[in-house]
Amino acid sequence: MNNLKVVSLILNGRQVSSPVEPQESLLDFLRNRVGAVEVKCGCNQGDCGTCTVLFDGKAVKSCLVLALQAEGKEVRTIKGFSGDSLMERLQESFVTSGAIQCGFCTPGMLISSYAFLKSRPAPTREEIRNAISGNLCRCTGYKKIIDAVERVVRETRVEMPSVNDQEPPSPFSEGQEEAKGNYLLLGGG
Repeated sequence: MNNLKVVSLILNGRQVSSPVEPQESLLDFLRNRVGAVEVKCGCNQGDCGTCTVLFDGKAVKSCLVLALQAEGKEVRTIKGFSGDSLMERLQESFVTSGAIQCGFCTPGMLISSYAFLKSRPAPTREEIRNAISGNLCRCTGYKKIIDAVERVVRETRVEMPSVNDQEPPSPFSEGQEEAKGNYLLLGGG
């Protein structure tokens, strides 16, 4: 007996559809049905956070969401943030703060940090620590990750333009502007 149901959702700004089993997770749908392999599969039990995506604006562990629950929803993976200034700042800060080692947890860590800063733009260090507590990293020991997020918060406070101010300058030097796409952490597979 065929229990497949078709799920349609907006993935990184484009409509995608695929048949799914009733018990299939959003993680499996993203990776296996629509080829979004930038979403990592770590524990598949909701413990590690490597599969974190933005789900209608909220960071969720995609292994804990049924694909059927995503019907008609908007999902953003790390590849869906191209041109987003907050995500670009987070990525730059992760790189310059040494918050990246093997990179496996990085997409989920960035998305969790992004969603948190969108909801709480001026958090304390302790609030940052709590916000990323659902994401595991075996390489950095978290200090550098927290430093990276805190740096974005600090720089955002300094760069907030008044009504009469011009747009803040790019955090990249002229030679780095072209190369910044080379370090954007887009998962890869």
